[in-house]
Amino acid sequence: MAWEDRTPFDAIEAQFDVTLDEVVKIMRENLAKNSFNLWRKRVRGRKTKHSELRNFKVGRHHSHDQNKHK
Repeated sequence: MAWEDRTPFDAIEAQFDVTLDEVVKIMRENLAKNSFNLWRKRVRGRKTKHSELRNFKVGRHHSHDQNKHK
């Protein structure tokens, strides 16, 4: 879940009771140094990983014509 860009750290904490700091520690211990650095650079400040940075509450993206009732 931590590797996936769209899963917020809040969801990881809610499901597994693992804080952001603990996730970073787990990733650091289980990834090669370069892979960890690339991951950390990718997720730092990413709106989809940090719920407080999102401009929407909860949910997924839906196209404008998805699930239209006829």
